[in-house]
Amino acid sequence: MKNTVLALLLLTIGLSAFAAAGFSSLEEQMTGKEFSAAGLDKLSKSELDVLNEWIRAHSLATLDSPGTAAAAATSEVDVEDKDKDKDKKKDRTTMTSKLVGKFSGWDGQMVFKLENGTIWAQADKDKFHTKEIENPTVIIEPGMFGSWTLRIDGYDADCRVKQIQ
Repeated sequence: MKNTVLALLLLTIGLSAFAAAGFSSLEEQMTGKEFSAAGLDKLSKSELDVLNEWIRAHSLATLDSPGTAAAAATSEVDVEDKDKDKDKKKDRTTMTSKLVGKFSGWDGQMVFKLENGTIWAQADKDKFHTKEIENPTVIIEPGMFGSWTLRIDGYDADCRVKQIQ
């Protein structure tokens, strides 16, 4: 029993020491090939800094010292950028509407016109086909990294979309 308690204590001290030692950015952790394959080379310096800060703030190593991560995030990200991020998050709620007209699936270049006036274009090359239905209910949900996912209510298929209007 004493050995288990000692091991847990050492693990906790080790994690705290790791957090204090610093954070290794994505550029440091990944090879150039991995970095490019993940599409991270397309990010601007400021976008990459924000992503690294998010990882640092949500890392297991920094859970013991959230004040340190929050202070670092505040010092590197402008308050103005944070306000813009908050505005984007407000707009990123699940939306339900009806598709205008007949629907029989998507083919990689589908455009979806909804009753609420928004128009969405398929952002991936996925394909899905079904029997033709009239004005189906559509659910659009926020995804990771600012993406959106569209699915037809009652069907187990979805595709990435981007709003064009």
